[in-house]
Amino acid sequence: MGSMSIWHWAIVAVLALLLFGGRGKLSGLMGDAAKGIKAFREGLKDTDSDKPSDERAGALPRTDAEKEDLKS
Repeated sequence: MGSMSIWHWAIVAVLALLLFGGRGKLSGLMGDAAKGIKAFREGLKDTDSDKPSDERAGALPRTDAEKEDLKS
């Protein structure tokens, strides 16, 4: 493979600026994705912590007698 022309280097420079630039499209997308993941995790914490422990997802319904046994 011979030496690269000026056009090859220009294309590489433009791609590098787009990908790694201060507010390039890729860095903006990654920031938005991170914010979305953080908001999703906060939403999961809020919904589960607001409910009493016997009403959380996966918990079986308990009778009054079982609740009294758990208290003692």
